[in-house]
Amino acid sequence: MLEGKKFFIHTFGCQMNLNNSEQVTSILLAEGASQVDSPEEGEIILINTCAVREKSVEKLFSYLGRLKEHKTRRRSVIVCLGCVAQLYREKLLSRFPYLDLVVGPGHYQELPLLLHNTPGLPAAVTHWTKDWVELPVKPVARESQVSAYVTVMEGCDNFCTFCVVPFTRGREKYRPLRSIMEEVRQLAESDFVEIQLLGQNVNSYRDPESGAGLAELMEKMAEVSRIEWIRFLTSHPKNFSYELALAMASNRKVCHQLHLPVQSGSSQVLTRMNRNYSREDYLEKIGWLKSLMPDISLSTDIIVGFPGETEDDFSQTLELVEQVRFTNIFSFRYSPRPLTRAARWNDDVPEEVKIERLIELQKRQKEIQLKLNQEAVGQKQKVLALGRSKKGNLYTGRNEAYQVVNFSSSRELSPGFVEVKITGGGAYSLKGELSS
Repeated sequence: MLEGKKFFIHTFGCQMNLNNSEQVTSILLAEGASQVDSPEEGEIILINTCAVREKSVEKLFSYLGRLKEHKTRRRSVIVCLGCVAQLYREKLLSRFPYLDLVVGPGHYQELPLLLHNTPGLPAAVTHWTKDWVELPVKPVARESQVSAYVTVMEGCDNFCTFCVVPFTRGREKYRPLRSIMEEVRQLAESDFVEIQLLGQNVNSYRDPESGAGLAELMEKMAEVSRIEWIRFLTSHPKNFSYELALAMASNRKVCHQLHLPVQSGSSQVLTRMNRNYSREDYLEKIGWLKSLMPDISLSTDIIVGFPGETEDDFSQTLELVEQVRFTNIFSFRYSPRPLTRAARWNDDVPEEVKIERLIELQKRQKEIQLKLNQEAVGQKQKVLALGRSKKGNLYTGRNEAYQVVNFSSSRELSPGFVEVKITGGGAYSLKGELSS
């Protein structure tokens, strides 16, 4: 249906969006289209979008503005996909009249028909879907040839007061375990060695057919002989149980690494965020993890300047960061998101205060990361080599802690596991050399 057409896809956002782009790429390749590396080459230009932060939406609008010339010069078909498409359907069509299609996350399987009939069909397809839709990913469409994203659930039922995800991804729906395992086995047969399980609230996963949870899923995955590393994200602390921590510790293939978004170190702020756990609850779970896996690497998300956040609230966040010693954090200034409860509240933390708090938090976290990385010097670490680094004549990869490791090698390497001796480290990556 799209035989001979050239398409370009640009992705904003998280691992879920990257996986969605791999799914879309697979759909178009199956229809005879070919992928190109720049919008200048594309007859079809697809932009997969993220609406979690205001800044990401602003970046998208700027990017769409620059695409107007492609429409004028090349008559390219321009398609907006993803969360912004779901959230801002009318605004997108009004502000960017040269957009041909606006397609929400539940309708990627319809893209071949929509593209074939453009502009005959409606310009926007964003209605909700309740059923799970299988979107197989071709190995050639994957970003990596050794590490694969596998989506196990979508949507969120939590309605945190700051978060737009329930309005862009809908309610939680779960992928059948048998379908997940079929994909995992196919990946193993194609020489993939690492699986990253994805979902907006992945630890709430329940197989719709048997009721099996995430721990049972990972246990079955561990039986697949060629898979060596298993990860999962993103977890909600509210749903993270001691049983899941125990399952992580007892399954030798599950990496001792976890992304567990705290959002704030203040119980008062967490209550206003509707997170359904307290500071003490969160630290208790961190205690479980460190007791069961002393070598565990932890990362988190933090929002500063949430409505009503006081200096004392922010100080509690800093104290929590000091206590936990995260390997990495993703930190942001609060920005109101459409349809959320907090968007109706007074955004009473001045912008300059938000900036000051963010700078202070990031400075302290940088110091922690630098110290942690320097402590790794001299260690021999298992690293998943991913290819050549952009930094000189080096290779790049990730260790079990999901840290970037740039390393030298006297021989040519293919993607896969290697042992690296750590020789140095900055705040954001480690340096090393291939062990002999």
